[in-house]
Amino acid sequence: MSTKETSSIDKFADEIIKFDNSYQELDRIYLINRIRSLVGDECDINGKSLLELRDALIQTAIKNKKIEDTATDKEILGDQLMNLLTPMPSYINQKFWNLYQKSPIDATNYFYDLSRKNDYIKTRAIAKNLSFETKTDYGNLEITVNLSKPEKDPKAIAAARNQVQNGYPKCQLCMENEGYLGRLGYPARSNHRIIRFTLSGETWGFQYSPYAYFTEHAIFLAKTHRPMIINQHTFSNLLEIVKQFPQYFVGSNADLPIVGGSMLTHDHYQGGRHQFPMMKAPITKEIKLPFENVYGGIVKWPLSDIRLISDDPDQLVKAATLIHNTWMNYSDESVDIRAYVNGTRHHTVTPIAYRDGDNYIMDIVLRDNQTSVKYPDGIFHPHKQYQHIKKENIGLIEVMGRAILPARLKSELVEVEKYLLNESNDIAQYHKKWADELKSRYSFTAENVEDIVNSETGLVFSHVLENAGVYKWDETGQAAFDKFIASLNVVK
Repeated sequence: MSTKETSSIDKFADEIIKFDNSYQELDRIYLINRIRSLVGDECDINGKSLLELRDALIQTAIKNKKIEDTATDKEILGDQLMNLLTPMPSYINQKFWNLYQKSPIDATNYFYDLSRKNDYIKTRAIAKNLSFETKTDYGNLEITVNLSKPEKDPKAIAAARNQVQNGYPKCQLCMENEGYLGRLGYPARSNHRIIRFTLSGETWGFQYSPYAYFTEHAIFLAKTHRPMIINQHTFSNLLEIVKQFPQYFVGSNADLPIVGGSMLTHDHYQGGRHQFPMMKAPITKEIKLPFENVYGGIVKWPLSDIRLISDDPDQLVKAATLIHNTWMNYSDESVDIRAYVNGTRHHTVTPIAYRDGDNYIMDIVLRDNQTSVKYPDGIFHPHKQYQHIKKENIGLIEVMGRAILPARLKSELVEVEKYLLNESNDIAQYHKKWADELKSRYSFTAENVEDIVNSETGLVFSHVLENAGVYKWDETGQAAFDKFIASLNVVK
């Protein structure tokens, strides 16, 4: 290699020095030696963008036998390299809160941009996801096929909740992940940073999701490693977060298996800068709550959602707490709703908070995680007839109308399309009944088959959400919902 040529090491050092105030020109030799310590001395000239240079350095490290050519080794080294251009946590926190004094949006814009540029948010992987919208009776639902992150099994999630956590870090949401090297079976986090803030007198963290499902997909996490729980403090915390970050929504997964999220062992919330279909859904029936200055109503949505609106957060917390506490002990055998079975709790809620000008809005979605002989995966869970499309838990994001469908569907739906066109195909057996039903309703051509399959996939998701609704949109279900509302001491 000619001395006049610029190696990937030198180019990467240039990018780091330009990136932020962590390094200056005087640090160049030191920085180059840091990079060489990770990848070795012999280096090819390759790559133009920051990530291309990073990838070239990973290949250099493999060639120089600094790492093995494995996914784990490459991930760990890649994040170590990106960590070199990522400022220290103290610097990022100071800059964030200085910007916050001018505007909360300026602060989050800075942190979001940093988390994308340093590849903590895996933008290239996220770009592989497929997405489209489907028109339904509940508005346009957002459908995504997740190609960036593997799906999780609901039963494994439930089992993990009861396992003793002895490792370090205890889970992937603990603050101890900040700067953690990573290991086999555990993600690299060298370039991970967390913003600290105070919530209800406790230290909490704010970060972005590495595999974002929507714009500025944020995670708010407790410093203390403790199981998720929904109670009055949850409602207060959610409203405090949207008070601090009015451009964001924030919500909590339910705190029970089957109806909860994939991480039940660490208290946390999710939020971001996105308006979900549920947030656009209208109130169809007003309810009057026994609290001053709180407007309430039942939302036209497949899940059972009570919306609360007020410019007084304290009153909103009281109203949400009343609904939650009543629901926790409410049973109605006529519609298979049982708060407890043999002493085991089955009720919880999925709460979501956001702002509309001076008003605070909270959606309280009623959840029930019972199973039965007929529905062993969950009475209010995707039923067997729809599991060819979606069998996983219906968590916070999907409650709000954005489907996170498994990666297998990318190839499987192509085979469904071939089957519908009577072409040679390898259709999965569990799609065949659905495909035959579609054949009976449509005349398929090469021009329309993809659009129809996408639309029908979205309609299956709408049925999945209806399965998860504890009160159905029929005469029996709505009468039962009215009974629950009456139990809140509501004056209609």
